[in-house]
Amino acid sequence: MRKVAIYGKGGIGKSTTTQNTVAALAEMGKKVMVVGCDPKADSTRLLLGGLAQRTVLDTLRDDGEDIELEEIRRGGFCHTLCVESGGPEPGVGCAGRGIITSINMLEQLGAYAEDEKLDYVFYDVLGDVVCGGFAMPIRDGKADEIYIVVSGEMMAMYAANNICKGIVKFAEAGTVRLGGLICNSRKVDNELELVLALADKLGTQLIHFVPRDNDVQRAEINRKTVIEWNGAVPQAEEYRKLARAIDSNKKLVIPKPLKMEELEKLLLEYGFLN
Repeated sequence: MRKVAIYGKGGIGKSTTTQNTVAALAEMGKKVMVVGCDPKADSTRLLLGGLAQRTVLDTLRDDGEDIELEEIRRGGFCHTLCVESGGPEPGVGCAGRGIITSINMLEQLGAYAEDEKLDYVFYDVLGDVVCGGFAMPIRDGKADEIYIVVSGEMMAMYAANNICKGIVKFAEAGTVRLGGLICNSRKVDNELELVLALADKLGTQLIHFVPRDNDVQRAEINRKTVIEWNGAVPQAEEYRKLARAIDSNKKLVIPKPLKMEELEKLLLEYGFLN
């Protein structure tokens, strides 16, 4: 079982990228469980056809700890398994604790057991927060393989570099490694060249460049992944390429984060700040 966590700047498209990639892996015959680690509980919406997923924290609040696995895990597109951690009531508690509680509960209920025969577990993690509960997937060995969703925008690259610093810290005492960058294109100047250069500086690779395409929004309006909505459109093939690249990836590294001045120099070199 491969344990994958998807990180990146808030709003970069992590949940969309994760769900479309998982749909492609499931289409390939892989058995995949997705654990949403965002209090908004929107990490599995497209796989579930827009259905509201009852979160782990909501279930625990309403029913106590005597619950069954199927109360917090639902079947989605192409036999995917979907879990949402959820979060505390607004203004009360730490959302990161929800992730810790959820993963512990899934372990207790046997969600990761060998007889589940999972090929992948994907953690879709809130924003670029790499501390506290949000770092649990990489801190406690729940995820071994990290992919960072990035674009050619300055703050997206800054967030990716910051996440790499967190990976380095936890890699020293564990098995977590960076699998690569996924560029979710925003059509900025020299974007492909810039992200390729960033990947090279970090000592990793660009796993796939996902072009910007309105079919992603069209599929989301229909509450589906692109592959389920219309598997014949070119964007569906882009997600298939991404899934195949992850499935065959063997290059897992401890990244080499840049200093801020090095990152700014890289941006200047490609004309982003001119």
